[in-house]
Amino acid sequence: MKKANLILAAALVALFAPLLLVHSCANTTQSPTGGPKDTIPPYIVYINPLPGTVNVPLKDARFYFEFNEYVKIKDPKNIVLSPPLSKPVKSKLKGKGLVLSFEEALDSNTTYTISFTDAITDNNEGNPFAGFSYVVSTGKSIDSMLVTGTVRDCNTLKPFKNATVMLYSDLSDSAVFLKRPVAAAKSDDWGYFSLPFVKDTTYRIYAIKDSDGNNIYDPENDLIAFIDSLIRPKLVSYDTIPEMLKYDMKDTLNCEARISEHELLLFREKPTKQYLRNSGRTGERSAFISFQAPYAWIDSLWVPGYRADQIITQFNATQDSLLLWLNNISSHGPDTLHLFVNYRKTDDSTGVLTPDLEHLRLVEEGGRKQYSRVDYSVKRTHADSICKFTLEAKPETFEQTGFVLSFELPPVNIDFAEMKYRYLNPRQKESSGTFTYERDSTDLRTYYIRPNDKILPGYEYFLKIPQNTLRDITGWQNDSTECRVSLPNDESSSTVHLALQNVGGKVIVDLMEGKSSKASRTFVVDKDCTIDIKYLKEGKYSIRITDDSNCNSIVDTGSLLEHRQPEKVVFVKFGSQDYLDIPPSADIVQTIDVKTVLGK
Repeated sequence: MKKANLILAAALVALFAPLLLVHSCANTTQSPTGGPKDTIPPYIVYINPLPGTVNVPLKDARFYFEFNEYVKIKDPKNIVLSPPLSKPVKSKLKGKGLVLSFEEALDSNTTYTISFTDAITDNNEGNPFAGFSYVVSTGKSIDSMLVTGTVRDCNTLKPFKNATVMLYSDLSDSAVFLKRPVAAAKSDDWGYFSLPFVKDTTYRIYAIKDSDGNNIYDPENDLIAFIDSLIRPKLVSYDTIPEMLKYDMKDTLNCEARISEHELLLFREKPTKQYLRNSGRTGERSAFISFQAPYAWIDSLWVPGYRADQIITQFNATQDSLLLWLNNISSHGPDTLHLFVNYRKTDDSTGVLTPDLEHLRLVEEGGRKQYSRVDYSVKRTHADSICKFTLEAKPETFEQTGFVLSFELPPVNIDFAEMKYRYLNPRQKESSGTFTYERDSTDLRTYYIRPNDKILPGYEYFLKIPQNTLRDITGWQNDSTECRVSLPNDESSSTVHLALQNVGGKVIVDLMEGKSSKASRTFVVDKDCTIDIKYLKEGKYSIRITDDSNCNSIVDTGSLLEHRQPEKVVFVKFGSQDYLDIPPSADIVQTIDVKTVLGK
């Protein structure tokens, strides 16, 4: 035991000595006025008590850190005590020194670490103090084990900065909701974290985006990440010094070389407690209601004075928001809309969904001026009575979606037989063709009109909607409209053919351009196939594949209590690269073994 303590003490000296002695080899003289800008960060010249001190008093403990220059506290919340107390660390500047104290007693026989992350900068130029893990104990010894890992966003897989990573020796599922952890640390710019000087025992590990800084998970406001299995430290603090040091975040070589044992994927849980959260008017004939949790269960809905067939409703994809329109062209909508909703609400005492009747009085805020009302006693002008819609087509998605017809209000009549579809070849020879149409599965106001002919580059495609072909719930009809789309015959554009093999279930394939975190093209497939992605500009593209395990065509989040991780997201690697580097005028066939990529 004595030998182990001596080894640990030596390690602590080795760890902290560079921070205490760096002044011996640095120029501490003040630069003359007008000289070069100060880029040297502050460093510590004196600490009391010394790192590795044991038997620290439980009450009125104070820690003093003196720097080589005047410093300021950039963000006191980033001074992290592990394990945390119920109240944050008190910090106070005194000359060139920083005093840390506590509003409550420390726990007995406990190893404490303090990490400064990026809380301290110098007073003049704002150069950050890289920080370090300062360790003392209220007991007779210093715990010596180390846990490392990385926190990432579950959808983008990008590093997540300033997530709070927590260890719990209480292995119950409820601990993260109710108790403070036995160790905590913040993730850095690389999403990396290290939890040094912890006990050699079994833990559950979590990461949260802690919105109120109380080190307790709040499902309503926080993001969460967890590892399904229990963990036990394998690394020893004094054997893995690099993992405990705080590097300059621009030091790519050292930052990437650190050992990362665990990967935690942050996600936002869908609420489970169901109730009607909000409601309101969106127009003269329209309103909305929203629910706290997804997949709301409505038994019945009615508006006095309106028949069931005069009420049009539409849920969003996750069924936590409902749009409503009144289909009655004989009069305008009421000033106050009385909406009765019979739905399943979570009972506070039992947690079970039970029937509940809500009477909503939806009043037009701001009176009649807020919405465009129609005075049916006055003859309407043509401009005031046009069916509002858009008709558009984009070259890059034309093969996938065709012409996209979107209404502002739900349509009640669309005469597709009257629409005229034609196309011109590169020699300007005109031909007519046929098309098919399909309503969007999640939006009753959107239709996709797709040509039956093969779509070819260099061709122009036209869709004409004659006057009075469309009619919405107001009774208004359309003016004549034509949409034109030209498919480029640009020799510089490229095509990628994604040959998907061993799909083995429904997956969502996203094309990401450059550093964008949003998909520019999305495909949902459930069998082996080849996706042709045309009209791509020169550049770097990444391919993201999501395992749509519940086959709902939505990227679903996880559940902590159900021990369910968010649906798996993987960015396809192409050799040693994370992206496809597409040159101009290329026709690339890229085979992707989906099963292998997803690790099935």
